Amino acid sequence: MKKLLVLILLSFCLFPGLSAQKETEARHDQRMQWWRDARFGMFIHWGIYSVPAGSWNGKTGYGEWIRTSAEIPLETYDDFRTRFNPTGFDADQWVKAARDAGMKYIVITSKHHDGFCMFDTKQTDFNIMKTPFQRDPMKELAAACRKYGLKFCFYYSIMDWHHPDYLPRREWEKDRPAGDADYDKYVAYMKAELKELLTQYGDIGVLWFDGEWESTWNQVRGLDLYNYVRNLQPSILINNRVGAGRLDMEGMTKQGMFGGDFGTPEQQIPPTGLPGTDWETCMTMNDHWGYNSNDKNFKSSKEIIRMLTDIASKGGNYLLNIGPTSQGTFPGESIDRLKDIGNWMDLNSESIYGTNASPFISTPWGRCTMKSEKGGFRLYLHVFNWPGNGQLLIPGCLNKVNKAFILSDKNHKALKTSRVNDAITVNLPPTAPDTINTVIVLDLKGEPDFTNPPEINSAFSCLVDSLKVTLSSSRPNVEIRFLVSDTVRQVEAGATLYQSPFTLYRGGYVNARCFRDGKPVSGTSTRFYIQKIPTVARAVSNLKPGLSYRYFEGEWDKMPNFKKLPQWSFGVVDTITLAPKKRNENFAMYFDGYFKVPKRALYRFTLVSDDGSKLILDGLVGINNDGLHSMQEKTLEQGLNAGYHAIRVEYFQRTGSAGLEVYIEGPGIPKTLLKKEMLFHD
Repeated sequence: MKKLLVLILLSFCLFPGLSAQKETEARHDQRMQWWRDARFGMFIHWGIYSVPAGSWNGKTGYGEWIRTSAEIPLETYDDFRTRFNPTGFDADQWVKAARDAGMKYIVITSKHHDGFCMFDTKQTDFNIMKTPFQRDPMKELAAACRKYGLKFCFYYSIMDWHHPDYLPRREWEKDRPAGDADYDKYVAYMKAELKELLTQYGDIGVLWFDGEWESTWNQVRGLDLYNYVRNLQPSILINNRVGAGRLDMEGMTKQGMFGGDFGTPEQQIPPTGLPGTDWETCMTMNDHWGYNSNDKNFKSSKEIIRMLTDIASKGGNYLLNIGPTSQGTFPGESIDRLKDIGNWMDLNSESIYGTNASPFISTPWGRCTMKSEKGGFRLYLHVFNWPGNGQLLIPGCLNKVNKAFILSDKNHKALKTSRVNDAITVNLPPTAPDTINTVIVLDLKGEPDFTNPPEINSAFSCLVDSLKVTLSSSRPNVEIRFLVSDTVRQVEAGATLYQSPFTLYRGGYVNARCFRDGKPVSGTSTRFYIQKIPTVARAVSNLKPGLSYRYFEGEWDKMPNFKKLPQWSFGVVDTITLAPKKRNENFAMYFDGYFKVPKRALYRFTLVSDDGSKLILDGLVGINNDGLHSMQEKTLEQGLNAGYHAIRVEYFQRTGSAGLEVYIEGPGIPKTLLKKEMLFHD
C-alpha cells in the first residue's frame, strides 16, 4: 500500500492532469445550477440496520451505527440480511411523497458504514439481492425519479465495517485481526461498485460520500476518487466528504484542502451562512438517521418549514432525512410532516426555489430571500413574528417600491407601503394568514441598493478594565455615527462621528448607524458589553506540573456521577487529552488541577468536544456542553486576577468520533491549547 501511495503522490507532481478536473467558472456554474435552484432535497438512510429498529440487548438508543455502537459480531449482524424483506416498499410512493413536499432531489444510502449494499452489485454477496426481497430498490427509485421529475442521487460510505480489506478494524473486534488486509484492494472494490452505480442507473445528480475521516483515507485518494467519478459522469456533483479536509460537523473544508463541489454542515445551520460557497445542511427529522422505533422526538412541521426558510435565506440547501422501516415504509410522523411542508410549499415555493441569500444581516421579524426581476428585483419577506402594530419595517433599502403583496393571495392584492429615510414600511392585515411563515413579496426598482447597519467589532464581548471597539461598513461613501449609552438608542445625525477605534472603560450599549449627506441610510446596530469583576486567584503552594486525570468505562447519554463510578485508571497529563483512553467508545474522563494566568484581564476559554463535556473554573460551571452530540465548540469569557485558578474538565464519549480540546486566549496569549507550562496539580 505504501508503494502505491508514493506512486500516486509522484504522479500528482509529474502529471498535473491528475488534479481535480479543470473547468471554467461558467461550466462549473452550469453544472451546479440545478442544485442551487432546488434548495430542498430528501435524504434517505435505509439498510438492514432497520431490522433491529434501534434496539439491542434491552437498549433502545441505536440507529444506523448499531453494529459498532452495540458491538455486534459480524456473523450476528450478517443474519439481519436474512430477515430483511421490505415488501411494503413502493418507489413511486416514496418519490411522489418527496415531490409533493416540494423536494427536488433524493439522496439515498446505496451503502452505509456497515458495508451492506442496497443495490444489485456483483462485487459482494452482502447486498439486497441476497435477501428474501431479491429486488433492486435503487433501480425502481431511479425510474420513479425520472417519472416524477426529481434528480436521483447516491450516498456511498468510504468506511466499511464489513469488507475484509477495509482498515482500520473496530477496536472492540478482537476476533477480526487485520492480518492480510490490503486497503488498496478495498479501494479497487469501492471503485468497481461506484462504476456499477454510475453506469446502471442513468444520470445521477449527486454522489454524496461519507465515512472519510479515518486515517486510511487522505487527500490524494480523495482527489483520485473525485476524478474517477467525474470521468464516469462528467456533470455529476460530488460533496466535500470525498476528500479528507472536512471540519467535522461544521461540514466545510479546511483552507487549502480539496473540497469537492459543496460543503456539508451536519445537524446545524451556519449562523450567518457561507457567502461565496455552495453548501447543504443535512439534518434528521428526529434524533436518528436510520429507523429507530422508539425515537418519537420529531421536529414539528413549523420547525422544519422555518429551517428550510432559514437555510435558503443564507444561500444553502436543506437535505432532510427520513429513516424508512424494515418493511420499506416511511414512519407515519415523517409522512405527516411531508404533507404539512407540501401544503406550505404549494403556496410559497416561489420564495425558495432559485432564490439568493438575504441582503440583510438581520431581520428580527423572520427571514428574507430574493430574486432578480426585469428592471429590478423581488424580496420575499418570510414573516415568522407578525407585527402587533400591523407595520413591517424593512430598514436600509433605498430602492423605490413597485408593489407589495402576500404571496399566498391568489389575487396579489396590493399592500400599502411608505418610507421614512432608509426604511420601508409595509402595512399588513391584523392577523397572519399563516402563523408559521407568511411570505410578503416586495417588488423593487433598479439595482439593489442596501446598506446594512455598521458592524461593531472587538476582541471580546465583555471587558474587565477596558476594551477597544471598531466600527465598519461594507458600503462606500458612508459615514458612521455612534453613541454609548445605558439603553438601546436610535442613532441620529448629531451623534459622534466615528473616525478610529475607541476604548470602552465601562459596560453599556454601543449603538451605530450609517449616514450619507447627513441622512440615515441604514438601521441602527447595537451591541451590549458586560463589565466583569475578575475572579480572585487561589492561594496554593507545592504544585507539580500537569493535571491529574481519572478514567472510567461505561455507557451514558449524559455526564455520569463520577463519585459513584469505579475508576479504571488514573495519572497525570501535560495537557487535556484523550490519549490515556483504553477504548474507542463508551468511556468518560475528568481532569483536575490549576492553571496560571500572568495578569489581571479578561480571558476566553474554548471547549471543543464530541460527545459531552463541562468546563468548571474556580468551582463554577463555565461551559456546559453535556449530552450526546457531534463535535461542538463553546466559549466562555472570564475575568481573572493574576495567579492560580482551579480547573476541572469533565468528558464522556458514547459512539462515533471522540474529541476533546480546551483553548485559552488573552493578553499576550494567542488562542492556544492549555499546555504544560500553564497547568499544575497538587
